[in-house]
Amino acid sequence: MASLTIRNLNKTFGSVAVLKGIDLEVETGEFVVLVGPSGCGKSTLLAMIAGLESVSAGEIRIGERIVNGVAPKDRDIAMVFQSYALYPTMTVRANITFGMESRGVPKQAQAEALARVAALLQIQGLLDRKPSQLSGGQRQRVAMGRALVRDPALFLFDEPLSNLDAKLRVEMRTEIKKLYQRLGQTTIYVTHDQVEAMTLASRIAVMHQGRLQQFAEPRTVYDRPANMFVAGFIGSPPMNFLPAQISASGPAVLVLEESEGQGTRLPLPDDVAQSAGDGRRVLLGIRPENLTRYDHRWADEKPYLGTIKAPVEVVEPTGAETMAVVRIGSREVIARYEPDAAPAIGETVTLAVDMAKACLFDPATEMLI
Repeated sequence: MASLTIRNLNKTFGSVAVLKGIDLEVETGEFVVLVGPSGCGKSTLLAMIAGLESVSAGEIRIGERIVNGVAPKDRDIAMVFQSYALYPTMTVRANITFGMESRGVPKQAQAEALARVAALLQIQGLLDRKPSQLSGGQRQRVAMGRALVRDPALFLFDEPLSNLDAKLRVEMRTEIKKLYQRLGQTTIYVTHDQVEAMTLASRIAVMHQGRLQQFAEPRTVYDRPANMFVAGFIGSPPMNFLPAQISASGPAVLVLEESEGQGTRLPLPDDVAQSAGDGRRVLLGIRPENLTRYDHRWADEKPYLGTIKAPVEVVEPTGAETMAVVRIGSREVIARYEPDAAPAIGETVTLAVDMAKACLFDPATEMLI
């Protein structure tokens, strides 16, 4: 195992800047997920860590060694690809041991490593099959097994579950989590799926347009997103945004700038109001679970609880919960309900707004205040 340090990393293809000043400090034994939309640069960053892409500027350090000019085979990394990259004419046994064979590892050591990894991944009964005889999930296990026998300094995963169906993706995500909990190896994992990122990561690196937007623990990224991009990308459904203005004269409140009337007034913690400034225009960010059916019993439990009346335009049952699309002023926002308390289309509902969980963003910079 080893740490990974990335300093001011840049990558250009011709005149196009793909990565722009990336800084990351991954501690030994961490599971870091690089997440972001297609084209954000996350796979390019992983390829640079692996040595499959050259560095335009900056530094990559694995442990204490700078590896900018080091060949992939000499970086002590193991990579699991999206496409599995198994040799179709070889058995599972041969696919897993091929790398050790090429490096001249003794047969006895190969057999011991194969037995250990096969038991870990529960593929003992598949060793004499060829990839064409395996399911997608089994192929991915074999690809992981080929990486695990290396016992590398870094594990690199490049969207390993994207070719699997939804049910199998959930199952394999659990298997990867279990595997990490057993081994504790330093892992860099790329995905565009924010659910994968939230469930697997020790820390998440959110990327957008070649820049690192936030690098923090999953709970921090979810509760205190660094900017509106992170707030909208992480979470399903994403965070709602409503224009508002702070009023700190008397008890601090946030006044929603609705199209009719003078707007709804929502209680605001004094420290938040003071740090933002009286009269400042902001964007209120509120997650759907903090915008839900009002229960009068919460009045004593939640000191910064506000209410909004809004007409329901769409109701979306999802099984364990129901999403309601409501209109507040000129904007549609999503509220979350328990299925047995779901509203009807056309109904005007009273929504509870937990302002203790709210985020305020600067409309100009889109950064968290």
